Amino acid sequence: MITIGDTAVSLEDPVGTAILIAVGGLVVIVILLIMAVRAAARSARMTEPLVRQMGDLGQRVQGLSEGQQQLAGGLNHVSEAQASAQSHMLQLMEKRLTQVTENMTENLQGSARRTAQSLGELQQRLQAIDKAQDNITKLSGDVLSLQDILSNKQTRGAFGEIQLTDIVTKALPSDSYSLQHTLSNGKRADCLVHLPNPPGPICIDSKFPLEAYEAMRKAGSDRELSEAARFLRTSVKKHIKDIAEKYILDGETADGALMFLPSEAVYAELHANFPELVREGFAARVWIVSPTTCMATLNTMRAILKDARMREQAGAIRRELGLLFADVDRLGNRVENLDRHFHQAAKDISDIKISADKAGRRAKRLDNFDFEELTPEGEARIVPLPKDR
Repeated sequence: MITIGDTAVSLEDPVGTAILIAVGGLVVIVILLIMAVRAAARSARMTEPLVRQMGDLGQRVQGLSEGQQQLAGGLNHVSEAQASAQSHMLQLMEKRLTQVTENMTENLQGSARRTAQSLGELQQRLQAIDKAQDNITKLSGDVLSLQDILSNKQTRGAFGEIQLTDIVTKALPSDSYSLQHTLSNGKRADCLVHLPNPPGPICIDSKFPLEAYEAMRKAGSDRELSEAARFLRTSVKKHIKDIAEKYILDGETADGALMFLPSEAVYAELHANFPELVREGFAARVWIVSPTTCMATLNTMRAILKDARMREQAGAIRRELGLLFADVDRLGNRVENLDRHFHQAAKDISDIKISADKAGRRAKRLDNFDFEELTPEGEARIVPLPKDR
């Protein structure tokens, strides 16, 4: 038997046994509840750091979420900026491509124009070349004709006379020379220049030792060259002798004459390699001239003729100078008269200005009068006028 408080319970009694079992079970449950509460308390104390960690973890997760949102916004901004940059870049590329295309088009057009212009110029030059070729062909024919002319002595002489005539007509007045003039000895000079005394009229005759010169040019050996040089000396000496005998006449012509060589090459050859021929011409008073030196000599003769004519006209010049001085005197007198007229006109203008100033001052004084202040009836008011100055 078991006593619980004031109650005695017999173990043999089934009800008591059930009560004991129930009480024991209740006690066990209470003990278990107490143990569970303690375990729960211990678990709560143990889970507090975990809860705090979970809170921190939640805050971090929230921060990560916010960062993810910011990152998403940044990525969106970057994407938009990249898209804008790509769009701007495409626009720039399109603009640049358009500009490059326009430049290429303009350059191609300019190149086409320049090419067309170059082709036109090339065509013009080809035409000029064709024309020059035609001229060369014609000149070749003319050279052949010239060779035919120079191969004949008579035509060669005519060639020299024509060239001499052309030079003389260009250098001298038409009344200062005579072409193909016949002298008193019956000889006819190619040209006679009418110079005053001294030196007097001087003859010019054309000579052309072309055959001897051509022989020298074509000489292939020393022997041929020596023979050609001897031939040239003989020809030139003969020409000098003929001119000295035919065209230098005492009392009729000057004491000298000119031998005209219509070739600069022959003239240069004589002075370079045959100076003795030139000296022989000087000794015979026959001066050898080329087209160039003949022009210079004729210009000197022109100056002599001009000086002589001025001396002949000295009286007329003095008379004209006297008339000119009289005209200058009359001009001076008329200038003095005109100057007096100018002075008188200036004085008249000055007097007119003085009168105009006086009239202006009088008009100004009249304008300053006050006509609204009238005098009373019956009273006479005399307005004094200023005296004339």
